[in-house]
Amino acid sequence: MQERKKFYHDGIRFACQGDGKCCLNHGRHMFVYVTFNDRRRLAMHLGMTVSEFTKQCTRASDGMVHLKDPERDCPFFDGSRCGVHDARPWQCRTWPFWPENMHPKVWERDVASFCPGVGKGKLYTAGEIEAIMRKQGEVVGCSSEHEK
Repeated sequence: MQERKKFYHDGIRFACQGDGKCCLNHGRHMFVYVTFNDRRRLAMHLGMTVSEFTKQCTRASDGMVHLKDPERDCPFFDGSRCGVHDARPWQCRTWPFWPENMHPKVWERDVASFCPGVGKGKLYTAGEIEAIMRKQGEVVGCSSEHEK
């Protein structure tokens, strides 16, 4: 029996347009998980120590470290744009190639229909997309690792 081709077998063009739509999930914010490396990069970007950043900007839930904000899940999203785009976490850097997005119906409904970066820029091969998805799973799974 022949394996069905994935909808992205010829690759997908994508280039972030920086409009912040990916920061919302159907109109609401979502958790932004952060690894130690994410915390280090964000702390440096903000002129803080990793310890200060971790205490002030993150919370641990169910063994996962994520950004915190009393009003929303990401303190750096200003309503339309990312305030730390150059230092954004791995989770944000890998949008839209998240495992949960890489099903044809989900892609069409939840990504391609509203994200202006789809169809623009670099052509990501199927192999690159699958590598990003594997890494995303590894990163999110280990985001609670202790600081070294």
